Amino acid sequence: MPPRTSVPSPVRRPLVVTGDGDLLDDLLRLAAAGGTEVELAPDPAAARTRWLPAPLVLVGVDQAQPCLRARLPHRPRLVLVGHSGQLDPGWQVAELIGAEHVATLPAAEPWLVDRFAEHGADGPVGPAARVVAVLGGRGGAGASILAGGLAVSAARARLRTLLVDADPLGGGLDLVLGWEQLEGLRWPALSDADGRVDAPALVRALPSRGDLVVLSWDRGDLLALPAPAMAATLDAARRGRDFVVVDLPRQLDDAAVTALQAADRAYVVVPAELRATAAAARVVAAAATHCTELAVIVRGPAPGRLRAAEVARALGLPLGGTLRPEPAIVRGLERGEAPAASGRGPLAALCQRIVAELTGVPSAGAA
Repeated sequence: MPPRTSVPSPVRRPLVVTGDGDLLDDLLRLAAAGGTEVELAPDPAAARTRWLPAPLVLVGVDQAQPCLRARLPHRPRLVLVGHSGQLDPGWQVAELIGAEHVATLPAAEPWLVDRFAEHGADGPVGPAARVVAVLGGRGGAGASILAGGLAVSAARARLRTLLVDADPLGGGLDLVLGWEQLEGLRWPALSDADGRVDAPALVRALPSRGDLVVLSWDRGDLLALPAPAMAATLDAARRGRDFVVVDLPRQLDDAAVTALQAADRAYVVVPAELRATAAAARVVAAAATHCTELAVIVRGPAPGRLRAAEVARALGLPLGGTLRPEPAIVRGLERGEAPAASGRGPLAALCQRIVAELTGVPSAGAA
């Protein structure tokens, strides 16, 4: 087995989102007093990729409504900031965007200096986990199998991996892995999380084997998954894992949107059929507004001889890969065998390639 490899950890700085030059000057001065540098974004579009990874986010009052319209995910350690007279009624706006604090300058300057010092680049920095989202272009497309295969392949490469089941109607990823008997917390126990989740504690509490940890559903009543719980979970995963795979529902709820916006890349799994491609077009249209790094995985067989390139072209997406039929995978799932666990076959090869592309870590290959 290859030695454990961790993804390099870049320096993470507080993120300031404002187009107000006077406010920006004040915040840069306060950050310098706190001994740190900051990342700058003039609007939500520029902030999107850094929104969840940042240890602290300050949103200027001028960008509060744009952030609300952009549906940026709720996250911990979010501060709404502005000059005196700009923030009335500040708490109403803060509640809408999920801000924990409202900082009015100049009165809040000492408090902000302390926050910059606490969350500056010299503070504790978690690993730069790569986040991959997977969703089906139609029901039964095989998205959960691909998600499980990606997680298993990443763990085989000795990447500390978290597999997140964000589809409450999907049957449970613990069943896909054959882990339904393993003890550990499931989503209902974490649905109230809305702040900073301790990464080591999360890993210890979830079902796990080796480097793979799974957050799935129990067999109880169907519950809605709050977006703050997803944001807090992904925040902990970025700090405490190397690779995160999220299995999304086709109909995106707020939690799924939060995960999709946090993803470095997303894959839509589509069978090589005309009706499946037509159904997938609606899924792609919804997902593309939240993730620009979107690709399609085309799964055979193709009863009408529809080519993978034609499916990708019809959806307007790059082709991320193809999958040939593997009856052995279906038989293995019935016996509790995780997909791609052997390291052999088309699914394993595709998953190993995707993991290597995203992390730079060579795959483990066949056992």
